[in-house]
Amino acid sequence: VQLQASGGGLVQAGGSLRLSCAVSKRFSASYVMGWFRQAPGKEREFVAAISGSGGSLNYADSVKGRFTISRDNAKNTVNLQMNNLKPEDTAVYYCAADGTWSTRLSDREADYDYWGQGTLVTVSS
Repeated sequence: VQLQASGGGLVQAGGSLRLSCAVSKRFSASYVMGWFRQAPGKEREFVAAISGSGGSLNYADSVKGRFTISRDNAKNTVNLQMNNLKPEDTAVYYCAADGTWSTRLSDREADYDYWGQGTLVTVSS
């Protein structure tokens, strides 16, 4: 499974960005998908996760109400709509796939088997 994240860029505080993750054809619509981020000098942290059907969602407290994760299994894509961005959202954002049949929307890096290369989001104040 190969993942390719895109959509990062520079935006002012209060603005919006939409990240996309394209997944290779071997991708299973049953896989839980997640987004993580890593700010400069910090450890990678969980942002959001979505079930295979898209019916179950999990968000980090820091992004609840501002970010929305979604997926389009027909197009093999997972998206992260980010609204009301804050300078503390500045980070490299990674999409990840849980390559098992688990239905748990994990917030742990170790539970994800496949990772994209990351896309940089910079929020200016």
